[in-house]
Amino acid sequence: MIGVSAYFFVDTFFIALCSGADGITILNLVLPVYGLIYAIGAMIGIGSATCFSLKKGASGGCADEYFTNALVWQIILSVPFVLLGIFIPGRVLAFMGGDPGIVAEGEKYIRIVLIATPAFMFNSTFNAFTRNDNAPTVAMVAALGSSAFNILFDYIFMFPLGMGLPGAALATGISPLVACAIYSTHIFSSGSNVRLHKIMPSPGLLFASCRLGVSAFVGEISSAVTITVFNFLLLAAAGNLGVAAYGIVANLALIATAIFNGLANGMQPLVSTSFGNGRKGEVRSLLRLGIITAVLLEVIMISVAFGFTGGLTGIFNADGNRELAGYADRALKLYFTGYAFAGINIVMTTFFSAIGAARSASVTSLLRGVLLIVVCGVVMSKIWGLDGIWLSFAATEAIASIVIMTIFAVMQIQDKKIPNSLNQDKR
Repeated sequence: MIGVSAYFFVDTFFIALCSGADGITILNLVLPVYGLIYAIGAMIGIGSATCFSLKKGASGGCADEYFTNALVWQIILSVPFVLLGIFIPGRVLAFMGGDPGIVAEGEKYIRIVLIATPAFMFNSTFNAFTRNDNAPTVAMVAALGSSAFNILFDYIFMFPLGMGLPGAALATGISPLVACAIYSTHIFSSGSNVRLHKIMPSPGLLFASCRLGVSAFVGEISSAVTITVFNFLLLAAAGNLGVAAYGIVANLALIATAIFNGLANGMQPLVSTSFGNGRKGEVRSLLRLGIITAVLLEVIMISVAFGFTGGLTGIFNADGNRELAGYADRALKLYFTGYAFAGINIVMTTFFSAIGAARSASVTSLLRGVLLIVVCGVVMSKIWGLDGIWLSFAATEAIASIVIMTIFAVMQIQDKKIPNSLNQDKR
C-alpha cells in the first residue's frame, strides 16, 4: 500500500504540473467516482476472499467458488459505469460539481476511468484471493509493480506523448491489468487453492461475501463520500480554488488511508484463518499488534503533516499560487488531526469483518464512513466556516472511535466473538 501511495503522490504531482489548479480540481471531482468503483470491487473481492479463508480454516476444504462468483458479479456491476463512460462522461463530471470549463477539460479523463471499471474491480479480487491463499509476497510484488508501471507511464503518456490528462487516466486504467497478470502467476499455478469454475452467478454467495466485505466497501467509499460532501461545501464557500486546495489535502489523505488499509488488509487473512481454526490466542495477539502498529503510524503521519506542511502542499502548487497555499496549509493541519483516531478505527472495523462479525463491521463502517462525515461536515461548516469543514473529519473519527470501542467492550463482556484480551490464553 505504500507503493500504491507513491502512485497517488506522483500522479497528483504530474497532473498539477500539467494542468495546474484546474487539473487538481478535475482530479478531485473524479476521485469519488474512483472511490465508488473501488468500493464495489473491494466489497465483493475482499468479502469473497474472507469467506474463502473462514470456510477453508473451519473445514480444511476448498471454497474457491467464491473467486469465480466474485469476478462474474464484478463484470455485471461494471456495465453501468462503462456505459456512462462511453455515452455521457461529461454529464457525470457535471453531476460531481464541475462547471462548463472543468467539464470540457476533464471529459476525456473521466471517460477512460469509467471504461476501465472492470479492471479496477478485478484488481481487488485478485489481490484479496492471492493474500488469502498464503501468497502475500506475490500480492506485494503485484501492487508495487502496477504502481511503478503507473508512475512510469503517467509520465510517458502525459509529457513525451503529449496526451495530458487523458494520458494519466490511460496509465491508471492499464495498471490494474498489470497487477492481475502478476497475481495470476500464483492464482493459476499448481500450488494455488483457487480455481475458476463454470458456475452461474450466485446471489447467495454474493450476499454472504458482501456482508463481510461491507467494511472494505465503506473503507473505500468513505473517501468518496467525504470528498463529494467537501467538494460541494467548498464550491459554495471558496469556489474552484477551495476545491483545488482540498484536492491537495485529499490526495495526501488517500496516502495515509491507503497505508492503514494496507495494515488492516494484511491482518485480515491471518485473523480469519486463526479465528476459523479456533486459535483465540493468535487472534488476540494479532489484534494487539495491529493496534500498536496503527498508533505508531498515526504519530508519524500527524508529525509529518505538521512538520512539513508547506513542503507537502507546495509540491502540488506548481503555479506558486499564494491563496491556494494559504488554504491548503491550514487545511492539511486541521484535517490530519483526524488520523489520531482513524488508523485504529480502520484496523478495528476490518477486525470485526475478519472474525465474521458482519453486523458490527457494517454499523461501524457506515457510521464513520458515510453518516457522521455528512452530518459533521454540514453542521460544522455552518458554525465555523472553512475551519469547520477541515475539522469535521477529526470530529467524525473521534465519535466513531467511541462507538467502536463500546462495541468491542460489549463483545469482550459477552464473549461471543473474541476472547477477553485481559485474560490469559487458556489454550
